[in-house]
Amino acid sequence: MSTTTVPAPAARATAPRLRRLMSLTRAETLLLLRNRTALMYALALPVAFVLLFSVVGGIGREDAVGQEVSAGVLVTLLTISLIFVVYYNITTAYVARREDRVLQRLLTGSASRLDVLLAPAVPPAVIVLAQVVLGYVAVTLLLDPPGLVNPVLVLLAAVGGTAVMVALAAATAGMSRTVESVQLTTLPVIVLVLPFAGMFPLPQGSVIDTVARFTPLRGVTDLLWLGLTGRDADGATLTFAETFVAAAQPLGVVILWTALAAWAARRWMRWAPRR
Repeated sequence: MSTTTVPAPAARATAPRLRRLMSLTRAETLLLLRNRTALMYALALPVAFVLLFSVVGGIGREDAVGQEVSAGVLVTLLTISLIFVVYYNITTAYVARREDRVLQRLLTGSASRLDVLLAPAVPPAVIVLAQVVLGYVAVTLLLDPPGLVNPVLVLLAAVGGTAVMVALAAATAGMSRTVESVQLTTLPVIVLVLPFAGMFPLPQGSVIDTVARFTPLRGVTDLLWLGLTGRDADGATLTFAETFVAAAQPLGVVILWTALAAWAARRWMRWAPRR
């Protein structure tokens, strides 16, 4: 006598959704590869910014030497990648798909709103992770090895930063009437995030440094810095276990901003053309 195993309902429901998401992601990847402007923002611009900041000496924190300079390069690379590869590119993609009625057509089928939002985000997210890995290899070969005290925090920084910027992209897309207007609607977030993200040294303990610690990407760069160097905000060297304790505050900031951005996206995201 034989018995057959019936797949669980959750498994039956998950498989088609994953197939839909992968299909949408493949389509978005092809569109990204065909869009030279978007591809430039995704690949060339972050590298150019890192080289620029290296030349003018804007990388690293005060009195940074050796491994800390290498860590500063990676902090800059991740920050610029999250802003331009993820935030700007995905905002543009959401607005372009909406104005071409692609979002409406997808929603009339079996795709959910979450599927539609995640598909354009997957290729940039993969690019960011690849840039962090390749950046680590590059600074290891060209500069001093930056160290890797806590790889978990490095991964949390990349994933958490991507989540924040994807949610902010969806919220910003709702306020953007055309693809051309994205250049203006993304400026407030870029102006808020870029100066306080940790790329530029700020006087420790000052009011501006305290405020900066609660901006969207500062928690991300603090996690990355902590994971690479094992040093906290006061410069104290921590053990592997102690880095998790020190990561509580920046991780909390990342989670808070992700929740706020997701709420804003849910409230402001438009699915029908605005023209």
